[in-house]
Amino acid sequence: MVKKRKNRGRHKGRGKKGRSGYISCSNCGARIPRDKAIRRVVWRSYVDPQLSQELKKQGAIILKQPLVKYYCVSCAIHFGVVRIGMSAERKAREG
Repeated sequence: MVKKRKNRGRHKGRGKKGRSGYISCSNCGARIPRDKAIRRVVWRSYVDPQLSQELKKQGAIILKQPLVKYYCVSCAIHFGVVRIGMSAERKAREG
């Protein structure tokens, strides 16, 4: 049978064996393997943007917190987190 992707759509690594844990999609709540999910880190500040500009002018340091979001493949494509590669760049089918 033809193998479509070299990594079979997973991010397990070469030496890792066994099953990975499950997480839920941040958008739709689907249960997906952790290594198959698309992970995005967004740095968010809890301070209002207008207030933060005024505080920065006064010399204050405004901290930001990382917000980790996991998306299933269908949600990531639908909401533009990732894009489908061009057909020329995709792996050519063998056989």
